[in-house]
Amino acid sequence: MKKLHSLALEQKENAKHGEASFPVRQYITRLTPDAPAVMLHWHEEAELTLITEGDCVYQIDLTDYAVQKDDILFVPPLLLHSISRSASREICSETYVFHMNFLGGNSTDICSTRYLMPILNQEISMPCVITPKHPAYTSMRKIFSQITSLHNEEVIGYELALKSLFLQAVFLLLQYRGESASEDTRVSSDKLKQVLDYIEQHYPDVISVSELARLCYFSDYHFMRFFKKHMSMTCVEYINNLRLEKAVELFEKGNASILEVSLSVGFRNLSYFHRAFKKKYHITPHSFIKELNG
Repeated sequence: MKKLHSLALEQKENAKHGEASFPVRQYITRLTPDAPAVMLHWHEEAELTLITEGDCVYQIDLTDYAVQKDDILFVPPLLLHSISRSASREICSETYVFHMNFLGGNSTDICSTRYLMPILNQEISMPCVITPKHPAYTSMRKIFSQITSLHNEEVIGYELALKSLFLQAVFLLLQYRGESASEDTRVSSDKLKQVLDYIEQHYPDVISVSELARLCYFSDYHFMRFFKKHMSMTCVEYINNLRLEKAVELFEKGNASILEVSLSVGFRNLSYFHRAFKKKYHITPHSFIKELNG
């Protein structure tokens, strides 16, 4: 049986989802008061998700969707998306992340050119939330259950069956396609992607609001409002969160002191790093390392 991978706060668009020959991966996501969100991110793969417990807010392509237990979500490739808790104390979901190339998206047949590539290029707008009242729900729920069984049991030829089931899911969703996102939404999404990508590449360095604003051709004031609106936090808060997540990754790898880790992820003040780490993770860096070492 495959190991379940936890999709936590630090999950980023550059994560590797499966192998090149089999780009499919299962994630179990749990959001709690201590880990209340999956920050806004994107990747080349699509996602198919079942909410198995609680309720939450999914933001997909800068649109908020209130979802609850038993709802099914489809996130097309390259779209910005995030998850945050709402009223529930805990939320749990099961997600399959898969690349369109696994379905034949990189071929030249009619299935690829007419359907899969337009979905990848956001030329076809697919429904993102399938509730139990949706006409496709019963069929989608059956498909999801079959995907779970096959993925966990790994019977001979299960990869073939998974490919078929993902294609069936895409076929069903295509019957309820809608209009593509507005030009304003697409422009905002592209600007936000550019900023997040820049932060991901330069988080160890000093990053000013002004240089991020210039990426979007915004004034500093306009940029700060734009970022807060779509990220639900300031850009400084986002950068510090990312630096702390990178620090955790380095601690888990070992062989680096607290000072070395602090400096390498962009914190120039060790005392500030200690305070920020404890505020986010409710534990000091020293205690965290001690727990890692048993």
